[in-house]
Amino acid sequence: MSIDEILEMMDDMLDKAVNMPFSSKKSLIDVDKMRELIDEIRLNMPREIKQAHDLVNDRKTILNDAKNEAASIVQRAEQRAAAMVAQQEIVRQATAKANEINAAAQEQTKELRDMTNKYVDNMLTKIEELLSNDIIDVKKARSALKNTIK
Repeated sequence: MSIDEILEMMDDMLDKAVNMPFSSKKSLIDVDKMRELIDEIRLNMPREIKQAHDLVNDRKTILNDAKNEAASIVQRAEQRAAAMVAQQEIVRQATAKANEINAAAQEQTKELRDMTNKYVDNMLTKIEELLSNDIIDVKKARSALKNTIK
């Protein structure tokens, strides 16, 4: 029997008790039955107190487990966030380095193109001068040939 059931029985016993003559607050009850119920409470109390204590301990354990799990989840989330930030930083640095290399390559390409154009222009100028001299010589030779033919 639970303590609540025993207390309910005691309450019923008091409700059914016969009032003492000339007193509304004093009643006659079965003393042996009341002592039996009190003894029953004493026997059951440690069991119910232990159950309540166990329940409190279980609650504490569950709360501690939940706190530990929450801390673990937060720690994993922070580690993942840190890894993502580190990865983003690596990507940012790699992109910056790639842009730097690309800019340097474009500058070198422009310089090489400019140097090549100057070299080709110089070569063409020399060839033009040589060909101009050769054309002048050919015209002179032709003119001389014409003069000899006449």
